[in-house]
Amino acid sequence: MNNTKESTSPTIGTVALKWHNGSLELLDQRLLPAQEQWVTLKSASGVAQCIQDMVVRGAPAIGISAAYGVALAARHAGNEGWHAEIKQAICELSASRPTAVNLFWALQRMERVFGACGDLSEAQKRLEDEAIAIHQEDLAANLAMADHALGAMGFSLGGDNTTPISVLTHCNTGALATGGYGTALGVIRRLHEKNLLTQAYADETRPWLQGSRLTAWELMRDGIPVTLNADGAAAAILASGEVRWVIVGADRITANGDVANKIGTYSLAVLARYHNVGFMVVAPTSTVDMSLKSGAQIPIEERDGVEVREVRGVPLAPEGVTVFNPVFDVTPASLIDVIVTEKGVVRNPDIAGMYRLFG
Repeated sequence: MNNTKESTSPTIGTVALKWHNGSLELLDQRLLPAQEQWVTLKSASGVAQCIQDMVVRGAPAIGISAAYGVALAARHAGNEGWHAEIKQAICELSASRPTAVNLFWALQRMERVFGACGDLSEAQKRLEDEAIAIHQEDLAANLAMADHALGAMGFSLGGDNTTPISVLTHCNTGALATGGYGTALGVIRRLHEKNLLTQAYADETRPWLQGSRLTAWELMRDGIPVTLNADGAAAAILASGEVRWVIVGADRITANGDVANKIGTYSLAVLARYHNVGFMVVAPTSTVDMSLKSGAQIPIEERDGVEVREVRGVPLAPEGVTVFNPVFDVTPASLIDVIVTEKGVVRNPDIAGMYRLFG
């Protein structure tokens, strides 16, 4: 396959993944903020390993990367066994992370295209086109979500707003976690663009410190006012009355409006409700899993306890101590004020509201 297309890179914010000269390039997020190092991938196995090792993270970015992984499998498949090779690549990619539904959504979409291909040449072209489309659609969805979110907050998009607000966010949901711009962080970007943001508070987000390493870095890089805080300081910040909204992303949203997101999100929702602060979830429709009735059915990934006992090889806890290290928790719909997607919003989410928007 001699001709390769370039995916559209986001025009605002940091770029974290690129399709370039038939290869997938990922910004290694494990090394940020100390190093900005790119990893070039030419195989589906390499993409699966990078997803598992969290070189790339964030539900939308995982899905986009997996789609490009399938395209890479097609590019390098042999003429004889191409069908089995691509099928195996899809299976390998699907096993890389269990919780983010965007991964499976993207792979199912790629598999549908793959199933309609008659030969390797057609598969190479159509799978690459589909991966690029998934990437570009995610960016467009992020921009649409930002506008829907401001409307849900009560701001006019006409520019006649006068009172800026402060918000608090958790983990990283920006251009690093998506195809560009961001989900929850995209809303913060849009508030800043409209001169409606006083301050963004960023939870450090233990144990992987996505808030410290990624969100603070990304917002500072783009000139957006940010204050980093320890996770345990969130209650004091909300008690001060300065913050109007807690804005987070999601890795899976079920039919009743329950939300799986980075560990610590549930406690933030409890704190927000106690302090009468709005709690907003921002995620693309690819994150919505209407096949699951509630958050009790979401598989929750647990990772090695060394991630809690150490930080970059420096021991913080007694050797051999037992560790509970779930990557995500589930926030009940009853604690969520609004779910924002590119299709629109669901206020006070429940089964009826979710089905009205998502069918």
